[in-house]
Amino acid sequence: MYLLIAFVGILFMVIAFLILKGYIFWETRKVLEKWGYRSSTNRPVIVVGFFHPYCNAGGGGERVLWHSIHALQKRYSFVRCVVYTGDKVEPRDILSKAQKQFGIVLLKEVKFLYLKRRAWVEAKRWPRFTLLGQSIGSIFLGLEALALLSPHVYIDTMGCAFTLPLFRWLGGSRVASYVHYPVISRDMLREVSGGVAAFNNAAWISRNRMFTFIKIWYYKLFAVLYGFVGSCNDVVMVNSTWTHEHILELWKPRKLFIVYPPCDTDAFRKLPLERPHKSMRIVSVGQFRPEKNHRMQLRVLAHLLQELTGELQGRVCLVLVGSCRNLEDHNRVDTLKDYAEQLRVLDHVQFRINISFEELQQEMGSAVAALHTMQNEHFGISLVECMSAGCVMVAHASGGPLMDIVTKWQDRCTGLLANDESEFVSCLREVVLMEQKERQNLAKAARDSVQAKFSVEVFEASFLRATEQLFG
Repeated sequence: MYLLIAFVGILFMVIAFLILKGYIFWETRKVLEKWGYRSSTNRPVIVVGFFHPYCNAGGGGERVLWHSIHALQKRYSFVRCVVYTGDKVEPRDILSKAQKQFGIVLLKEVKFLYLKRRAWVEAKRWPRFTLLGQSIGSIFLGLEALALLSPHVYIDTMGCAFTLPLFRWLGGSRVASYVHYPVISRDMLREVSGGVAAFNNAAWISRNRMFTFIKIWYYKLFAVLYGFVGSCNDVVMVNSTWTHEHILELWKPRKLFIVYPPCDTDAFRKLPLERPHKSMRIVSVGQFRPEKNHRMQLRVLAHLLQELTGELQGRVCLVLVGSCRNLEDHNRVDTLKDYAEQLRVLDHVQFRINISFEELQQEMGSAVAALHTMQNEHFGISLVECMSAGCVMVAHASGGPLMDIVTKWQDRCTGLLANDESEFVSCLREVVLMEQKERQNLAKAARDSVQAKFSVEVFEASFLRATEQLFG
């Protein structure tokens, strides 16, 4: 009896799987015929689907997306690119923003498939067990995407790894990922085990042994699931040495490549290294998210101002530049303004939100220093751009900044690294008091370094080498 029930259950699942697979095949065929994607230059068209629900956000991840598409369009005449997005924005407006913010002009048409369930992957929907909740949400979002179109090649550029088995097994796609950071890491486990309160480890959990024990096992079990879905990849690309180490440990992929993200070094290196004497502007570039630690930046500014006197103190200004993706981000900015007022530094702070590429160049071109306080930053495109623009970089001594970016270049220093608030204050004070010639020499070394390692041309060549087996 039990064997019969088991057999019927398995048979039912197999039939359901085949029906779903047939439906996906039929819907995909109709979409491709509607678009006219039949053949090009005497060979079948290959459709590449990029899963990027926030393609209009304007951050570093979106720069990777658009340059990946640009590289494929430039190399392959038979490739057609599709983007799965949850942004309720017209295609022309999405592409216009990409050109405005990143200076990218695509060579061919890009199709957009609109997802209605993006809210399922947002953290605010899952106040508890956020990692698991977002991962489950991404499965439903992935099913919605797969029902719209099953591409020949599927590339996840958003970090939604739980969509990979769907496209590999149900869709029959060749699967690849570009990983900006692992959603779980041994660093997170270490913080929880050590009772460290952080943006992803609430103080009430860090103070309670039982809750800490439960969270440690929750993370360990999630790491096993994350490793399983990651193993579905044919090709994995990571953005830094730090990410490479973690993904190698978690996913054990067959093909793993470090592909540094594209940084528009050409546009920024045109800026003069000499800076205005009248102001001491310190620029911070990054999305307004908790892990970027803008609150620490405001405290660092407050302590720095206390150590400076007179006319020099009045010249210091911290400029926070970043994009806001949603209402939650805008509320976060309002909270930062209130915090700056509490610290009595609001007169020395400027907020520049969703600015154009030209405005970003202006801000970087007038700043003597750049500040980045995120711990274990996976890479840090904004750091590279600031260094290319001639700003003296002051960053947290961890992750990508430590291992890949703010490193010695031809025996020359390329920036300053700090571990805590007091060290950040000391580093910024050193930059502010630095002789102009010394500051220019440091900025020149940093510019030469990032130009050689992180240009758009280097990214596109590396991306094509990593993915060429997907088109063989």
